[in-house]
Formats: sequence, C-alpha cells, structure tokens
Amino acid sequence: MPATDFEFKEKYQYQNGFDCYFESEAVAGALPVAQNSPQKPPLGLYAEKLSGTAFTAPRHENKQTWLYRILPACAHPPFAPVSSPSSTDKTLHYIPNQLRWDPFDHSPTADFVSGLRLIAGAGDPALKQGLGMYVFAAGASMNPRSAFYSADGDLLLVAQDGVLDIRTELGWLLVRPLEICVIPRGVRFQVRLPAGPARGYALELYQGHFALPELGPIGSNGLANARDFQTPVASFDEDFPGQDGHGADEASGNGESNSSNASSGTATNGSHGAAYTITAKFNNSLFATTQQHTPFDVVAWHGNYAPYKYDLGRFNTIGSVSFDHPDPSIFTVLSAASDRPGTAVADLVVFPPRWLVGEDTFRPPWYHRNTMSEFMGLITGAYDAKRAGAGGFVPGGASLHNVMSGHGPDVASYEAARNAELAPQKVGAGSCAFMFESCLMVGVTYWGLETCHKVQPEYNAHSWQGLKVHWKRPQPAAVPAPDAPASGDGNI
Repeated sequence: MPATDFEFKEKYQYQNGFDCYFESEAVAGALPVAQNSPQKPPLGLYAEKLSGTAFTAPRHENKQTWLYRILPACAHPPFAPVSSPSSTDKTLHYIPNQLRWDPFDHSPTADFVSGLRLIAGAGDPALKQGLGMYVFAAGASMNPRSAFYSADGDLLLVAQDGVLDIRTELGWLLVRPLEICVIPRGVRFQVRLPAGPARGYALELYQGHFALPELGPIGSNGLANARDFQTPVASFDEDFPGQDGHGADEASGNGESNSSNASSGTATNGSHGAAYTITAKFNNSLFATTQQHTPFDVVAWHGNYAPYKYDLGRFNTIGSVSFDHPDPSIFTVLSAASDRPGTAVADLVVFPPRWLVGEDTFRPPWYHRNTMSEFMGLITGAYDAKRAGAGGFVPGGASLHNVMSGHGPDVASYEAARNAELAPQKVGAGSCAFMFESCLMVGVTYWGLETCHKVQPEYNAHSWQGLKVHWKRPQPAAVPAPDAPASGDGNI
C-alpha cells in the first residue's frame, strides 16, 4: 500500500516537496513582489526574517523564510524562568547496559509542553552540538492562547497514539500515528488533541537540519521520496490591541478557512485583550512571557525554512532479493550529517511491513555491536526480532542499545528464524518500528532510569541469557586399523 489509510481523516491542505522554496499567502496580495522588505509591506504588514542558518551559509545549505505578519515576534515583555520537571532533569548518566522500557504512561492532565520528558541525549544545545531524545504524553490540548518554541533545535515528532493537531506560525499540520513531523528551531506552535490523549516520541536536533539520505547505487528513487513531504499553507488569526473583531480569522491560502474549529472565514477570536503565553525552551530550560497579540498572525510567507510532515506508509523499502540481511541504513528516512562523511548525528530509521525472500539466510537483524547508538520505539504491532521478556517490546515503549553494547534477536526470535522454512515471507504486517540512531554516545536521564518506573530490569536476562549453544566440535576422521599379521607359526 503506497499510503496509510488513516482512521482520522485529513482536513488541511499542503504544499508538497522536501526542502523546497515555497510561498503562501492567506490573503491575496500580502506577499511583496520582487523584494523582501519594502518600505511599506503590503496590507500594512510587518516583514520579519526567520533564519535557520547563518546568513553566509552556502546557498545549498541556507535556510530562511520571510514572514509577513500583523505584529513582529519581538513585541513582548522579557521572558522569565519557568520551573518544570522536564527542565530540571538534565543530568545524563552514561552506562553500557542494554535498556528497554515498558510503554510510557499517558498523562490525563498534561499538555504537550508539560508532558514532554527528556529520556536520553548527548551534547550541548548551548554549543549547538548533539541531540535530545524525548517521550511525550498529553491528555489535554495546549491553551488556545499559548504557543511554544524551542531555541535549542529542530523537533522531530513521531506520533504513536492519538492525533496531534498542530498550529504553527506558518500554518496547520495534522499528525497521526504512522506520520512524523519536523518543526524547525524557533518556529512557534501549539498542539491540540482532537481525538483524546496522545503519546509519542521526539528527537531534538541541536545541530544542523534533517536531509534526505543520499541514494548512491539505489539510483534516483526509493526510500522517502521528496514529493511525499507536506508543508502547511499560510493561516492566521486577527487578535491584537485595537482590533475591531471583524477580520478573516484563520484564513487559508486558498481563501477558505484552514482552521481546526471553523469552516469559513468567520472570526473566532474570543475576547480581545486576554494575554497569550509564549513558552521558550532555551538551553534545556523553560522561559515564558505574555503578550497582548496572537503569535499566529502570519498572513503570508516565502522561504525554505518551514515545518513539514511525512506519512511513513509512503516509505519505499529497499531490501535484499538474493541473500543476507542488508545494513539497517537502507531504512533511513531522514538524516542529519556530522562533520564526517557518511556519519550522522541523527538518523530517523523506520521498519515498515516488507517482504523477506533471502535464500539460505538468517532473516532477522543479525547480532551486532555498533559504533552508533540506537534508540528504538514501536508505533504499532510487533517487532520481528523481539518476542520474549516480561512486557516485551510493546507499542509506546522503547529500547536503547548504546555504543558497542551488543544486541540482536532474543532467544525465541533466534530459534524461530534459525528453523524457519525459507519461503517468501511478509514481516511486520500491521506493524511499524522506528529508530533514532546517532554516532554519539547517549546518556540517560534519572527520569529515564528511575523516576518513570518503566525500565525492564530483566531485559538482558529474558532476551539473551537463555541462548543455546549450538556449537559442535567436528569429529576427527576415523583412522583405519593397521593390517593384521599373516596366519601361521611366525617361523621363517
């Protein structure tokens, strides 16, 4: 199936393509023509540049977007620190043990920001080096008069349970299980829950940005194709001091409402003058300020620095059609390169349903020790290389195999694969696992090790300590006995 048949149907429009230079206007004529910052931008808007790279970054790496908005983002009082559990548990503990977690709890009262918990990571966001790995559990939508952004890095969200209705400064994204989205560093957004509680995983990339992996000998198509990534169209609110309450609220780029709560251009502003809270994640701490105007007032924009989403069901899986299990790099959806060619600070790898046909081949992933760290999660179904253990590898749970920590199929999976009849087999039907992979040694927070109470203490014992010894020393070849002496009395 080339695309996922989602139970919760799509309701927004998008622009298709990866790392494209888009333009979108919710009101015709809002974009200036032939220049970025005219003396008086159209319709009385402010021009504001959002830069995702240094101004002087090479052209092929440069990321920027020009926003045309009712009031600029700087129009707010100073930020003040906010205390939260997620911003206090920053110490990372580096251990070589294999780790696996039971499904993380849903939270009935937390919203996306308060339900975001750092579980592992490496590096330093202040130096723009490394990454953070998170789980999130939200039981409530964010306050409609609030927004959140991270100054630390790009946020990659993997929806696992429940639907995320995400409003960003550049437009709306609907993200369902088996979809992922990326919200760039600095972009303000708000997460609503239109179908009840939601849970998932997140990777925050402190350095660089995600790109599609090179295809090399595969050729020009395969894996994640650029045309399947979707970027929002412009959508805005009118709610600002002195505004008369009669505007085209939450208008979309095609003249129709693109809002989650309106089907026309009718204003849904609520009472004017109520403050909006803006929360910033800055060096793994939270800060907040209030302002009297909506942060979602971008009427038009153009650029290549924008949020996007992707349906994992559209991933074109490549595999062996002869023998042996290829390296898992063939399952890479997105990659963020380090300064060493072919080595990633972060990869998003996905294991979707696929056919296995290898002859005389042990078909699950082989046992290995890796210079990369591997954090895995399960979105739905069952993973073909993990069967045994108390709790097992379950949707909503996770595992971590750090640098050079040995891992591979558990006992039951190994024995089943070793003795399987090697007919063509489709694995992972109704299942999808993913992996955050990094060249960095990953540390785990105290919350991840202790406070969450989800670590499976017997993971190693249940998975590998019962492995059987199949070794058989070859028997030496039989040596024939010497010829018997001739019969007689032995006299010459």
